[in-house]
Amino acid sequence: MNIDEAIQSAVKYHQEGELQKAENIYNEILKIQPENVPALHFLGLIYYQNKKHDIAMHYYKEVLSLNPNNVFACNDLGNVLIDKGLPDEATTFYQKAIEIDPNYVGSYVNIAKAYRDKGLLDGAVTYYRKALEIAPNDAQANWNMAIALLLSGNFQEGWKYYEWRWQVPHYKQCRQNFSQPLWNGSEIQNRTILIHAEQGFGDTIQFVRYIASVSKLGAKVVFQCKKELAKLLKYVEGAYQVRAHEEQLPEYDLHCPLLSLPLIFNTTLDTIPADVPYIRTDSISADHWRNIIKSDNSIIKIGLAWSGNPGYENDFNRSCSLEVFLPLAQLDGFSLYSLQKGEASGQAKDPPEGMNLIDYTEDIHDFSDTAALIENLDLVISVDTAAAHLAGALGKPVWTLLPFAPDWRWMLNREDSPWYPTMRLLRQPSPGDWGSVITKVKNELLKLYK
Repeated sequence: MNIDEAIQSAVKYHQEGELQKAENIYNEILKIQPENVPALHFLGLIYYQNKKHDIAMHYYKEVLSLNPNNVFACNDLGNVLIDKGLPDEATTFYQKAIEIDPNYVGSYVNIAKAYRDKGLLDGAVTYYRKALEIAPNDAQANWNMAIALLLSGNFQEGWKYYEWRWQVPHYKQCRQNFSQPLWNGSEIQNRTILIHAEQGFGDTIQFVRYIASVSKLGAKVVFQCKKELAKLLKYVEGAYQVRAHEEQLPEYDLHCPLLSLPLIFNTTLDTIPADVPYIRTDSISADHWRNIIKSDNSIIKIGLAWSGNPGYENDFNRSCSLEVFLPLAQLDGFSLYSLQKGEASGQAKDPPEGMNLIDYTEDIHDFSDTAALIENLDLVISVDTAAAHLAGALGKPVWTLLPFAPDWRWMLNREDSPWYPTMRLLRQPSPGDWGSVITKVKNELLKLYK
């Protein structure tokens, strides 16, 4: 076997997403050359991509035992440690990578993320600025700077950096191409504009509030979103038409991605359009669910959601299992309803012993149904997922359970949300500590409703 040619072939498969073929070749190389650094490193990358972090760590450490000054292995080992919730350990390897190569931008970006995950935003911004001094047009550095600034509440600067999302691979592949011009906030009186949702369900629910602001400028607004949201958002204030992605669009003059609207409207913490409800339920659906649960005479009816979209890169951090909510089942006079959809909804079919969970989710076909059920509940308790956004947009009481390193929109060190006046935020005191969060939830429920 020609080792160099084999490496090139494996790398080609790797880049094309043929991970198993690449892995097979790397393993064949290691049978001949057990200390082949590229093969060891690329195997680590494959296992990292497959979320097998402990195996990936093994290979990166093998590389560093052979070549302690391998900057890429230092950086990638740091990435594994970040994903394992160990930002302090990750920082050690990022700093070593920077010592080896002071111009390696990736490690500046990653060490900044480690600081961000620890809630040390000043340090994070400092390292992002260092990265941008070296590479002003590095998309990942600019995008991560946006997240740190927004997390800190610096919206004025953060929204500008947020526009770099289109240069980051994940968002670049989701970007739609339109022949009509992009709206930048210019005069729009008597023109038709297409506002298009671009990210997850929760993002769409959170930012659809801006449709009313665009309409007030005299524009006719056509809103495009995923089909699961189309019925729910049909009557959102300011929307002339709502179309699912699969539906044909009417003629329009301009277009704008939904999450560019906060920048266009110069949104600050004090000017967030936060009048709720800005989403309303269909009265027929609301009556339908009222009739279904009318025999429930509990003190309080609580909707639960414990998991987000598993395809989201940070889902392991924000989601938990249904079992985490078991202490709430011990409260007399409280009833628990599942709002969980998707893969994790299977846990509701076999809830933990001692939990009486009411599950009507097979009758929930889209977000309009979920909204109608929420309207008939007293409280929603949810991890950071679409159910929390929906309850907030409906103006219903909602307690959102957050990981120690939260998404930017929840910021740090506050129990309220400027986006949703009826929302309360309950945060992990340390990474992975859902137990403390649920204990606080239980105690607060007893305090408020007993």
